[in-house]
Amino acid sequence: MNKTASSAQPRPASSAQPAAESSERQPARESNIEAIVAYVESGIKPSESHRRLGIEIERIPVHTDMQPVSYADPFGVAWLLKALTPHYPRTTYDDHGDLLGVARPSEAVTIEPAAQVELSAGPFRRLKDAYETFSAFEDETKRLLDPHNEKLVTLGYHPTAKARDLKLIPKRRYQFMNVYLSERDTAGPCMMRGSASTQISIDYTSVADCLRKYRLAFCMAPVLALMCDNTPFYESEPRTHPCMRMGMWQHVDPDRCGLVPGALNPDFTLRDYAAAILDVPAILVPCQQNSWCYDERPFGEIYANRTMSVAEVEHAISMTFPDVRLKTFVEIRPADSMPLPYAIAYGALIKGLFYSEESLDALDELFFGVRDADYEPAQNAIMKDGYRATVYGMDAGALAQTLVELAHDALDAEEQAYLKPLASLVERRVTLADMACLDAKEAEASKSAD
Repeated sequence: MNKTASSAQPRPASSAQPAAESSERQPARESNIEAIVAYVESGIKPSESHRRLGIEIERIPVHTDMQPVSYADPFGVAWLLKALTPHYPRTTYDDHGDLLGVARPSEAVTIEPAAQVELSAGPFRRLKDAYETFSAFEDETKRLLDPHNEKLVTLGYHPTAKARDLKLIPKRRYQFMNVYLSERDTAGPCMMRGSASTQISIDYTSVADCLRKYRLAFCMAPVLALMCDNTPFYESEPRTHPCMRMGMWQHVDPDRCGLVPGALNPDFTLRDYAAAILDVPAILVPCQQNSWCYDERPFGEIYANRTMSVAEVEHAISMTFPDVRLKTFVEIRPADSMPLPYAIAYGALIKGLFYSEESLDALDELFFGVRDADYEPAQNAIMKDGYRATVYGMDAGALAQTLVELAHDALDAEEQAYLKPLASLVERRVTLADMACLDAKEAEASKSAD
């Protein structure tokens, strides 16, 4: 068993302070709770305009032999960002002049800690527009990288490298995060340097709609991770169980990852969410001296005597990495990076599930009794048995099939077609990772026969 990603290891206890103690030490706690709640409420959209998806797909830069490409290589990711500027003219540099991102309206190309390349785009009302946007980006990066024997791959984890051998990009916040997370548990550097994801963001029309979608997204997260499992290799070795990234996230930092405490309870409120954010150790905070300063105190203590600004609220939320995150939208995070047809199919699944009242009612019934205590056992069951697992008392394969059918029935005929790649995997009870592992075994057998 690869213990870095295994759920068998004991998890460290959270360092969050009890609420009563926090209140005594934080005179401004109430105003900061209100500031975070107001920030989330500012994301409420009119009902007629809320059927939109934001999509983020991370890609891992490699040479054609699948060996790593770093930020500063001769034709590395810094070079790629610069080469993209004619099409993405808005640039972001750090204090030392390093190019960290490029953008144009509704699209931003940024880089993760070990130079994983991410396109964030949208929000999209039509899946067709999403497909065309991401396809154009892939065509352009392929045109730029092909002459240099490089490419961007859509996998959940680096196919050949160990995380600690990958170079961090020159971004001060990542240096601090690397130090802190390396000490919290075994997989912090793996998350930062080796992993890549597909994230979908959805709108909400009221506080009640927000909390409903937030809870249901968490309920589904273990099954969504299974349906989107695309991690056949982990730390340069073949995987040891399904959903390696899900196991990795269990061993990053219990204070800021996984399930937000209370999120599956029916009485969970935005105030509870805000209190959880305030109890997260910051790692870093904005400061005048060096742009970012290292600070292990919880955000509630750092801002104990004054109300946080909107920018400070945004930063605090960005330093939490739960499987579902509330910003001014609901960000659904468990899926691996996947090839574009599967990523858009995942977008179709999310759209059909969350933008249909009939789907939401069915999901409420399906996950009626699920509580916090059920969440990690569901993850562990899936990592052990995949589609044969029992999740919340239900067969994982049948549950995934139900999600696909609900989404299909909620989509129009044009958008149902985009769901097919993922629906086909679920129907066969296989994942992209399963297929890649089978291909690797067949290739090895063929090589041995030769």
